[in-house]
Amino acid sequence: MRTPLFAHGPAIVRITLIENFRAVFYTPFYAALSRHAYEAEGLDVEIRMSPDPSKTLQQLGADAVSWGGPMRLLFNHDRDPNSQAVAFCEAIGRDPFYVMGRVPNAGYHPRDLIGRRVAVVSEVPTPWICLQQDVRLAGEDPARIELAASGTMAENAARLRSGELDVIQVFEPYARQLLDDGAGHIWYAAATRGPSTYTTLNTTRGFIERHPDTVLRMTRAMFRTLQWMDANDGATVAKTVAGWFPDLPEATLAACCTDYKARGVWNSSPVMKREGFDWLRDAMQASGDIGRRIPFEECVDMRYAQQVVAEEGAAGKPSS
Repeated sequence: MRTPLFAHGPAIVRITLIENFRAVFYTPFYAALSRHAYEAEGLDVEIRMSPDPSKTLQQLGADAVSWGGPMRLLFNHDRDPNSQAVAFCEAIGRDPFYVMGRVPNAGYHPRDLIGRRVAVVSEVPTPWICLQQDVRLAGEDPARIELAASGTMAENAARLRSGELDVIQVFEPYARQLLDDGAGHIWYAAATRGPSTYTTLNTTRGFIERHPDTVLRMTRAMFRTLQWMDANDGATVAKTVAGWFPDLPEATLAACCTDYKARGVWNSSPVMKREGFDWLRDAMQASGDIGRRIPFEECVDMRYAQQVVAEEGAAGKPSS
């Protein structure tokens, strides 16, 4: 879909923004579109769904930007050190996934996964890569976790309800739905580990060199959106993006947004923290998904995010 255009403001620039898949934790991007934040910057943004999230970076063309996990950038640069793919704006700096159990476990330790029927996320690799690192850092061996046959998050939630599984890994709204039904309990919210960079706006270095003002405008739109989200409660955020989730009750969406806000999943600044990048990179290297310690500067360019924050002021300018 394209955002409607204003008849005033800076010259219109048309951009294709590639979405990997629909998810509640991607709310900052939907909020930017719903609030016409790109439009206010003179950008005509067309959303296009990626046919294959694992190949989204290969779809970046002359006028395309994607949002997605820096995990893909790290994969890409590990296989091709000359890759031009780069992240320029971070919106989600903490892990939005949960470990859910059939019974309460307030004193969760990663060793509690050993000897239980566990199903992890099969749709994308990052959640399991990160959970394995949590297990390693707690002094346990993730190879000792015997994983159940893979299924989708929806299927695994149903299997937890039926008693076929003891523990699953999911994001919202599955976690909230299980909690509301009394069918599952949060053992671990991965966001509590701290920064582990999760979702960025990505493009090529060539695009940035050719269109620095466009990159600046997109980053400013995201910064103002993040500031607005930070200044408003989960119910307000949910109402703003509800149209993107027509099958999800707004009350459930509001609870999801409230929880993600409380856990600091969504950034208030578009500047990626180096410690978050380092954590993800080290997790991927430990799991064998990448073979070298890729430098931050090789696949991250935060110049425009830093410029926007400096120009807007540390507190930003959220609007009603």
